[in-house]
Amino acid sequence: MDDVKIELLPPGTALAWGHTPAPRRGPKPGYSLEQIVDAAIAQADAEGYAALSMPSIAKRLGVTANALYRYLSSKEELLVLVAEAAWGPPPEPSSGDWRTAVTAWARALLERCRRHPWLIDLPVRSAPSTPNLLGWLENFLEGMADSGLNTQDVTGCAVLVDGWVRSTASLLRDVNASPPDQVRALGSFLGPRLEARGYLRVAAVISGEAYGEEGIEEADIEFGLGRILDGIEALIERR
Repeated sequence: MDDVKIELLPPGTALAWGHTPAPRRGPKPGYSLEQIVDAAIAQADAEGYAALSMPSIAKRLGVTANALYRYLSSKEELLVLVAEAAWGPPPEPSSGDWRTAVTAWARALLERCRRHPWLIDLPVRSAPSTPNLLGWLENFLEGMADSGLNTQDVTGCAVLVDGWVRSTASLLRDVNASPPDQVRALGSFLGPRLEARGYLRVAAVISGEAYGEEGIEEADIEFGLGRILDGIEALIERR
């Protein structure tokens, strides 16, 4: 791969870009790297991030954990490839102004988190370095191209919106994991006790005036994104 020393790159980067390492000794591989990544995603979809271990993935494939190291040098390398595949390619750039483009970008990213909730548990150890993740960044930068902000500011906006998506996805996952019966019971239990302490506003929230039994509503999600976009708009107006 050009004159770059592959061993100096972050784990998984070269593989994600199609670099094929030298074949290792031993039996001919029975699986492709893509099949292993697909099995890992299926494992995480079924049992969550904690199930992304080499032994559990090997069991799903019907091989030994040691056999996986014929394809991958480490679990960290696998996680990079799994993230690359699960996030997938970015959506087509949205037409319209920067606000429309960023809204579409954030919604698309949140949709991927809803499809694979464990994605937000994956460790983020470095800046994006794989094709799909860099494609998401390119998509954001293109959407902000006419905003008048410099590259540093736009990159900061990308980090801000990405952080909102991840925190919102985490909140949605946790809230929606609560059984409806438990939510109703908790509201009934806490309501009078909160009122007795004078926590009337919190009691109103718990009682369902702000949140229904279905959990957080779409309007609540859009509210947070809208305020972030208002802040970016204020920054643009100051430039």
